[in-house]
Amino acid sequence: MIETLFSGLIHGGVYALVAVGMSLVFGVTNVANFAQGSLVAVGMMTAWWVGSSLGWGLIPTLLAVILVTGLVGLVMSLLVITPLEGRQPIAALLGTVGVGQVLDNGMQLIFGSQTRPFPELLPTHNLHALGIRFGTSDLVMSLVALVSMAVLWGFLTYGKDGQAIRATSQDSQAAKQMGVPVTSIRTLAFVIGSVLAGIAGIFIGLFKTNINPMDGGAIGMTAFVAAAIGGLGSIPGAIVGGLVLGLAEAVGVGFFGDGVHDLITFGTLLLVLILRPSGFMGSKANLHNEPMAGTFLEAARPIRLPHWANPGLAAAALATPFFFSDHLSGIGTQVTIYAIAAVGLTLISGSAGQTILGLAGPVAVGAYASALLTMRLHWPFAVSLLGAAIIAALAASLLTFPVWKLSGHYVAIATIGVGAVMVAIIRIWEPLTRGSLGLQGIPLPTFLGRPLYTQQMQYLLDLVILLLALLVVSSIQSSHLGHVFESIGEDAQAAQSLGIRTGAYKALAYALASGLAGIAGALLAHQYTYIDPTLFNPVMSSLILTIVVLGGMKSPTGAVIGSLILVGAPELLRILPEVRIMAYGLLLVIFIIWRPQGIFSTRRRAS
Repeated sequence: MIETLFSGLIHGGVYALVAVGMSLVFGVTNVANFAQGSLVAVGMMTAWWVGSSLGWGLIPTLLAVILVTGLVGLVMSLLVITPLEGRQPIAALLGTVGVGQVLDNGMQLIFGSQTRPFPELLPTHNLHALGIRFGTSDLVMSLVALVSMAVLWGFLTYGKDGQAIRATSQDSQAAKQMGVPVTSIRTLAFVIGSVLAGIAGIFIGLFKTNINPMDGGAIGMTAFVAAAIGGLGSIPGAIVGGLVLGLAEAVGVGFFGDGVHDLITFGTLLLVLILRPSGFMGSKANLHNEPMAGTFLEAARPIRLPHWANPGLAAAALATPFFFSDHLSGIGTQVTIYAIAAVGLTLISGSAGQTILGLAGPVAVGAYASALLTMRLHWPFAVSLLGAAIIAALAASLLTFPVWKLSGHYVAIATIGVGAVMVAIIRIWEPLTRGSLGLQGIPLPTFLGRPLYTQQMQYLLDLVILLLALLVVSSIQSSHLGHVFESIGEDAQAAQSLGIRTGAYKALAYALASGLAGIAGALLAHQYTYIDPTLFNPVMSSLILTIVVLGGMKSPTGAVIGSLILVGAPELLRILPEVRIMAYGLLLVIFIIWRPQGIFSTRRRAS
């Protein structure tokens, strides 16, 4: 047990190192940097290359990683974060999501996707003290983490630029009036945060001994959870959050096995957010700030088509299965499934203005619900499809029920936890879901009892459901309920002052979006005939959100266009998955900076 706790402290120290950089950036810029984990991967792979190819030791490797990750952080700040100053911080947050996708898959393209041994950057010795066994790397890792944090504390306390960082964190407007170059200070904070992530990447490699270019995403997400537990913006809180999370994971995995890792990580996040919304040491002032809610669309509105155009486009779409080959129809099923999920997201992230970062969870619940209802209870496909929507909406509503009392960025953070907890429960509920093995032999979709065994039949079914989804969502948006959603999205505080229960309406919008996501998951399950938890990952959540941003966050029709571009075009051109996801990230960044209203929306003229 003592060794388990010691291992948890070592792991927690690495989480804390990454989380400190994340909290530093958040405190100065009010932006949660979702590329922080990708910077961990940059540092880790840089260390692997100079250690393996050049044979460098720990100190020169450390300097090389500091240089590389510092430059990446500088470029990221200048090209993505600085151009978004003055907009809602949700824009910069989504920009960091896009940068993270570019970095992750860029590392995979450069270094390959295979797992490889991490070089021994320092002599390894097994040591014993107080009944605890530990290695040289554990000792050095702890010392470097402590020294890094001590140097950062000294810099922030006594350094001129460090004091400017603290002033900017406390009140950027007052700091600017006092002559502090706020833009430069924010860039400096990004560079420091990136360097801390890169240093952590070295020790993650030493600790794991075998690494993969895609490892950084999981570490970064865990570190983000640690920062949120400690209180975003609080550097001491990030340290406490990292250590608490490291200990919780070590004890939980020690008792229940590695399968509960995600459940512990994100379950701890939800528990802390519910019991102490600002985190252990976070400022309560952040609870009343809305950096991840509201809209960055700058008074955008969906483009309205003539009444005759809608039935014409619907008829043209329904005709395509009769002319498409098997290959094109297969691509069409992918486009329509993602479009159905994205259409629902326009209600909550578009109209109601609440960013949802974990929609893959409701997709997974819908997929497993429909598959199990047909396989175990022998329900007809149409009934199981409806059941999948209801179960996904109920599961999402139950898990997020306590979350809507929160405000600001904590709601968006909680949706990450909810999505991850859903998938984690599916993974560990082996008697029902078969865990990591997944479900095989899922029945094909049927119509009037007849299996739809061709790609064309399945594509036609998906199109009909997509058109129904578009009709329902468009009707909601034009109704009184839709106008309430939109008023909340445009100004939640003003809506609340008029007596509108903003949390309840956001919860309703999320339930509706989750229901449509469940239908999308059910269609995916029956057309794949095999599913497992790995299908429902953060990349799926990011893709659905990117589709909505690209098409126009308030536009259901734009969601279809976004899916055609992001899902259909790469499949049609048979672009490699790594290149495809890099393209998603680049498009997300480009559209947020230069066309935030999306393709199928336009800006209202000032009156």
